[in-house]
Amino acid sequence: MLEVRYSQVTINKNDLSSKTAPKTITLYIIEAKETDTTIENPICWRLLTTMKIDDLQTALNCINWYTCRWIIEEVFRILKKEGFNIEASELTYAKSIRKLSLMMMETIVKLFLMQIAYDSPEQDIEAQSCFSESELKCLNYQIIILEGKTEKLKNPYKDKDLKRYVWAIARLGGWKGYNSERKPGITTLWIGIQKFNSMMQGWKLFEDVSRR
Repeated sequence: MLEVRYSQVTINKNDLSSKTAPKTITLYIIEAKETDTTIENPICWRLLTTMKIDDLQTALNCINWYTCRWIIEEVFRILKKEGFNIEASELTYAKSIRKLSLMMMETIVKLFLMQIAYDSPEQDIEAQSCFSESELKCLNYQIIILEGKTEKLKNPYKDKDLKRYVWAIARLGGWKGYNSERKPGITTLWIGIQKFNSMMQGWKLFEDVSRR
């Protein structure tokens, strides 16, 4: 639940401002604050905009647009140092960097699909939308290892539901698995998918040897 407030504000020029900046500028501020929650760090967004905010619906639209921007920031986070570290690539031409980014986006889209599945408990998404049959076999084995002895640490999702396997990826990424915790974020899933990809190399080797 969010408490939303908005108001017109005037910001004055200071000593650090550009010499060509006007003495004052009129903006609109929106505050979106999460209430009625036991979360340790609740949301508190304060947004400045040049758009005129004279009703609640316009303020809500701005908040919704900012959530879209947040998704873009999460994409950048995986592309950059926390993920693929694309900035360290030695590619010279923009066209080459663009192609590399598109290749990386395949993994990023998978991460977001996993996050959407876990955020929608009422909706079942097929596990095959993200993982192959061989990967699902490996993940099912990992689930047995990752589950704790208590019911709170058991995987609560059924077979073929993507959430069952996202649970395992999140646990590999450092998420503790308790429902009282925040749901796993994109960075946790990224760490988990990296570890899982390393495990899959050994799993494929095992499958190849066992067929001989």
